[in-house]
Amino acid sequence: MNRPARFYAGFLVVALLVAGGLSYFASSAPDGLDTVALHGCKAVPTAGGRELPGECIAQNATGHATSGSPLADYSLFGAHGTTGPAGIIGVLVTLGLAGGLFWVLHRRGTRT
Repeated sequence: MNRPARFYAGFLVVALLVAGGLSYFASSAPDGLDTVALHGCKAVPTAGGRELPGECIAQNATGHATSGSPLADYSLFGAHGTTGPAGIIGVLVTLGLAGGLFWVLHRRGTRT
């Protein structure tokens, strides 16, 4: 195996290990944006979800367009404990799309 092929194979292995293994250690706590958006409100659980009494940016939030997709919320179909497989799928799709794009652009640039 030549040197670039070994590099790409190693890169793929490391990316898959990080996505599949380290994703289980990711925090489920809200990030900084969520915290700032909730400033001025207190989330109160209700039967229909949660209510936000007070005044905050999060009161205007709506669900995103891909919330029903198989990989929404960094899991497979919303199931708990599936962040690893979802991360691996994400890495493979991203590298596949990027590799395909680079291949197409490279082929375009080498025409005479």
